[in-house]
This record gives sequence, structure tokens and C-alpha cells, in this order.
Amino acid sequence: MDGYAGGACVSCLGHSQESVIEAVRDQIGKMAFFHSAMFTSEPLEELASILTTDAPEGLTRVFFANSGSEAVETAVMMARQYFVEIGQPRRKKVIGRRASYHGAGLTGLGIGYQVARRTPFEEILPSVFHISPCYEYRGRLESEAPEQYGLRAANELEQAILGLGPDTVMAFVAETVTGTTNGATPPVPGYFKRIREICDKYGVLLVLDEVFCGLGRTGTLHACEQDGVAPDFLTFAKGIAAGYQPIGATMVNQRVYDAIVSGSGTFKGGYTYSGHATACAAAIAVQKFLRAPGFLDQVKAMGSVLAQRLQDRFAQHPHVGDIRGRGMLMTLELVQDRETKAPFPAERGLSPRIYREALSRGLITHALGGTVDGVNGDHVVVCPPLIAGEKDLETIVGLLGESVDASLLGLPVDR
Repeated sequence: MDGYAGGACVSCLGHSQESVIEAVRDQIGKMAFFHSAMFTSEPLEELASILTTDAPEGLTRVFFANSGSEAVETAVMMARQYFVEIGQPRRKKVIGRRASYHGAGLTGLGIGYQVARRTPFEEILPSVFHISPCYEYRGRLESEAPEQYGLRAANELEQAILGLGPDTVMAFVAETVTGTTNGATPPVPGYFKRIREICDKYGVLLVLDEVFCGLGRTGTLHACEQDGVAPDFLTFAKGIAAGYQPIGATMVNQRVYDAIVSGSGTFKGGYTYSGHATACAAAIAVQKFLRAPGFLDQVKAMGSVLAQRLQDRFAQHPHVGDIRGRGMLMTLELVQDRETKAPFPAERGLSPRIYREALSRGLITHALGGTVDGVNGDHVVVCPPLIAGEKDLETIVGLLGESVDASLLGLPVDR
């Protein structure tokens, strides 16, 4: 199969990269699995070395999981163990953001705020306090510059910490660039620098979730590079092995590692398949591909092309209120009225219509609802494989335009 179907931002290198396929075959022939609680392996050691060599400052250690959900849960568990180890056991509260997603397990569902997924499990989710997302299209006042809005949005974190009790909060968890919950929403300039300042001021650990937006997707290896911050934990999964094998990872600050190792001696979490040898071998091949000379430059260039093509096709569209994103991760937000930004009600079923229209044209989309409040609003996330070229992007945008227009035909619009 040589198609470009990328899945949920997963198959970033397509399905036929021979170097990755061969790495998997070769590793299975040597040793498919070992138990990382007892042993290490060459693929695990090599992958850890690759990831930590060019990681954000301070992230010197890595723990392997099997998915993004597990990677986020690992970060939260490590944050809690860190504070127990250093004698601050009262720190057990986590702050997340609304309109976010951090995985399908109970921990991730509790920290995230994707209403449709959370609803059946509300009574058993961990208690997490949520602040507003950095959502410029709907959050910034006309009187504010983007930087002013970013400071206002970030300062909600300080208010939350003070309200909960500074000595009880252990972590703030956020996607650097959001994924599917309200579309690819990048932070405004200065937002995460202020977040970092607040976390440092109150001793709160910063967890950045780059499962969706990391490892080249935004045009740099790590999305947070473009925001000038380094978190205490960085999680990723989708782009680490590009779907050739399931694997996730949690990068850890050295001081967290030191506290655990010099305390009880070992992290109390872990999974049977953590550091799976075959998965690590696939990830090594993918990471070498991403780090090849010129590859990320090409991704950045194609990200600019994608943004321009979307602007050309949709900037004047009467029902596209916002075009946003970063690199090869973009979103269209659809509205009934561009002036009022009124969303389409959920019962109109716009996003399912777009999905069906696109699929009938051979285009697989992330057309999703609940953009505004978890129920109402529609958006389309555009996240093509990183190997897509200019002609591919033209085709994608062209088919998406046809699909959006066809979906709106006959759809009632409130005036």
C-alpha cells in the first residue's frame, strides 16, 4: 500500500517506507520482545539516545509506553511520585484546560475535556480543575493585542493555583498545539512563556502533550521549540513510529529523575510492553528519517503551502470563520455567520456531512463537532502525511472545498 492515508496524525511517512519495514523485519528476526522491567536492549538504548540528544532543555530521560494515553498517564504518575519523594505529599491536584484531549484512559479523560468522550464516565473520572484554553478566535477581545490576550489567558492558571492552594497543585497539563477537540489551535505569542513563569513561581510541574502535534508535525521537531519553552515532561506517540508499531514516550526532566532514583529508587509505573524491542526498532528508523538533512525544512515549506492553499480557497468563504494551525496541522472552523461567529447547532450534523462528502470523493478527513462548547460547532482538521508534496496538498484542499460546499447545500442557516 503506498497511499497517503495518515490516520489520526499517525502515518506521517506513509505506509511504504522500506527502511522502516526492514528495521521491523530485522528486529523480529533477532528478538521481538523482552521485559524492560528486568532487561534493556540495543533498540531501547539507541532510541532513548536519539530522542534525548535534541530534546528541549532539561529533558534528559525518557520512559517508553505503548500509546499517547499511557504517555500522559506516565507523566502524571511521575509528577505525583516526584512530590512524594521530595516530601511534598499534599501536592496531588492537576490543572488542565477545557477543549483539550489527553487520552482515552480515565486519567487522560479527566485531565482533558472532550465532552462526548467524558460524559459516560464523569462519576469515576479523577477530579481535575480546568481553565480556559488559549483560543484566540473566540477568546481574544477586539481591544486586545494577541500578546495581551495570551497573558490574560495564561494568568487564569495563577488564579487557579491560588484558589486551589499553591502547596496542593502538582502539575499543569496542556497540548502545545491542540489536536482534534477544538481543532488545531496554536498558542498566541508569549502564552507558554507566561505559563512557564507561573509554574516555576509556584513549584508546579509543566506537562506538554505533543502526542498530536509533536515530532515534526508543526515544522520543528518539537512544537514547543517555537514557543521558546521547555516543559518538565513532554509526551509523544503518533509520530514516534509513524504507525508502523505502537509506541509512546514520556520525556522527563533530570531533576525529576534524580529525585526518584535517589529516593525510593524506581518509578512505580510501567507496562508489560514498555520499550518493546520491535517498536523501538521501528521508531529508530522513523526518527532517523525525520532527522535527515532537509526533511523538516521541507515540512516547514509544505506547511506554508498548505496554509496558503487553505487561505486561497476558504478565506472568503461565508461559512468559514477561522483558518488556523501550525505547519502541517491546520483547521477550518465553520460558522453560520462570520460576523457573529455563531456556530451551527449540533443537531444540524454538519461535520458528519462533511466527512461523508469527503469520503465519497476519496478524501479522509477529521471533520468533528463540539468545537465551541463540547456540543455545538464544527471544524475540520487537516493533517496530511509529512511526505505530502505541493500537488498532494492542492488535491486535498480542492476536494475539501468541494466537500464543504456540498455539505452546506440545503443546510438551514439561522439568521
